[in-house]
Formats: sequence, structure tokens, C-alpha cells
Amino acid sequence: MNNEQKTPPQQKINIELPPEQAEGTYANLAIITHSPAEFVIDFTRILPGVPKAKVYSRIIMTPQHAKALLVALQDNVQKFEKQHGEIKTQAGSTDDKSFGFQSPGDS
Repeated sequence: MNNEQKTPPQQKINIELPPEQAEGTYANLAIITHSPAEFVIDFTRILPGVPKAKVYSRIIMTPQHAKALLVALQDNVQKFEKQHGEIKTQAGSTDDKSFGFQSPGDS
């Protein structure tokens, strides 16, 4: 008997990137809210002297996909810092949550 587990073949996914999306949209603030069924991430930007911010993109995902995104971001930040050095935030701390991307409950 063979005790080796067979791995399913890797499925290839073709991802289309339209030119208007490939350009990207700059955001320096993300507002994250959630319900039992989904996470909602609103990407916006705050500009000096402008009292109003506009949401440029809203991403809605399941809790499982939100956690997978968290893991992927952590992995990529670690790889970036290994290659380029520690990423400093406004106050110089990597876990300062008073700046940039945060959840509404963070202060």
C-alpha cells in the first residue's frame, strides 16, 4: 500500500487586468467594518486642508478571505522588510494604529 497522499493538480486562473484598473488608485486610509458574514474595506485618501474624504474603492469579502488577505499582507510585509529594512510609521512604531489604515474602533 502506498501511504503517500496525492496532491490535486494546481488549477490555473487567468486574471484580467483592464487598463483603467492597472493604473491603480492611491489610498492612505482604509476604514474596515464587519458583520458576522463579511468584512467591508473602504479605501480613501485624506488630503491636508480638505475636511472631506471620498471612498475610492470598497472591497467586500468573507471572513475567511479577509483572514487570508491578512496572512498574505503579513508575509509580504516581512519579505519587504527583509529586503528593504523596517517600515516605520508616523510615530516610528510599526504597530502605531493612530495613522493611516485602521479600524473604526482603533484609537
